[in-house]
Amino acid sequence: MAVRTVKTVRSSVWRNWAGNVMARPTRIVAPSSTQELAEMVRRATAEGLKVKAVGTGHSFTTAAATDGLLIRPDRMAGVRGLDREAGTVTVAAGTSLRQLNETLSAHGLSLVNMGDIMEQTVAGATSTGTHGTGRDSASIAAQIRGLELVTADGSVLRCSAEENPEIFAAARIGLGALGVVSEITFGVEPEFLLSAREEPMPFDRVMAEFEQLVAENEHFEFYWFPHTGNCNTKRNNRSTGPAAPVGRVSGWVDDELLSNGIFQVACSVGRAVPATIPGIARISSRALSARTYTDIPYKVFTSPRRVRFLEMEYAVPREAAVTVLRELKATVERSGLRVSFPVEVRTAPADDIPLSTASGRDTAYIAVHLYRGTPHRAYFTAAEQIMIAHGGRPHWGKLHSRDAAYLAGVYPRFGEFAAVRDQLDPDRLFTNDYLRRVLGD
Repeated sequence: MAVRTVKTVRSSVWRNWAGNVMARPTRIVAPSSTQELAEMVRRATAEGLKVKAVGTGHSFTTAAATDGLLIRPDRMAGVRGLDREAGTVTVAAGTSLRQLNETLSAHGLSLVNMGDIMEQTVAGATSTGTHGTGRDSASIAAQIRGLELVTADGSVLRCSAEENPEIFAAARIGLGALGVVSEITFGVEPEFLLSAREEPMPFDRVMAEFEQLVAENEHFEFYWFPHTGNCNTKRNNRSTGPAAPVGRVSGWVDDELLSNGIFQVACSVGRAVPATIPGIARISSRALSARTYTDIPYKVFTSPRRVRFLEMEYAVPREAAVTVLRELKATVERSGLRVSFPVEVRTAPADDIPLSTASGRDTAYIAVHLYRGTPHRAYFTAAEQIMIAHGGRPHWGKLHSRDAAYLAGVYPRFGEFAAVRDQLDPDRLFTNDYLRRVLGD
């Protein structure tokens, strides 16, 4: 078979979305089929090149960086099969979440839950544990029913709960360490409506009612604005309708003008003059008013994110969330830190994926952000110290300083994943500096 590849350009540079990661791969390729992908992996092995697949670069870590062969997903996209009776859809690994959701909606189907953006590829999102918020429904990876994996020797493995079940268990969140995911089958359901209720609420009230808010809503999340006692909450629950989408003008004001345009200006001012940040935070925390709307799921779960930032997120036991947040608030108040971005808090039920941040425990996610170009180390380090004191697990695609020794202690099934990795990639074809740190060699 003739293999079409992108021409080798040794000075080619790959950068992630946030601009904090850069790589100079020896060669960049864009296969159009699983067969082409397998042949490229075999060729890289013969040439002694390490191999990494990349999505749209929405990870903040160096998870996809390599000086070897970089595989781009551009030509491996689209729906490969849709089984309405079985409730599944099969898509190529490079399919964007936007394309997946729009295609499902056109067929009257939907994912049960997802994160808050649609720009990632399905393989990139699932491999790093991308998640939304949910009382009963978990991460995108937990919705996988089967996958296709190209391994280090160029073999193509079909994996599901029935076929290669041990590999399937690990590969749903595989960090790119087990092989290159070429295809994913998701469980889907008939499209439904969600009613969203967004409402400002004092920090102390959210802390006092946190467990109740989680228990009473299918999807609850909130943002706390540092330097203030203010939060913005969002509650999403299934609705019998009718649909009542956000109005075009009001949606543009809230989602584009305030959340992106004016917020971009505010962040730029704060970066240039940090002393202005607390005052800006007080204004920002009052800018968004209460609103309710009802729409199909992906239009409720997701929103545009045009302001570029750096992010660190930790998963902590849900029962520790209020304590962690109070400690984080106290740290910001006494430290002199200037934090321009709100802190995002979401939840997830326990799942059975070895390297899922919710593996085996009900979870709260606490994410801290700073505007791109703002010194972030002091804030992120202070937040991280609080998280790890409570057994926190870092999001695989977001900034953190943890290594394999720490991670093995907070993931009871870490050894199970390592054993699958040893089986599939004993020579570490798919490794890089990030995987050496978080998984060891």
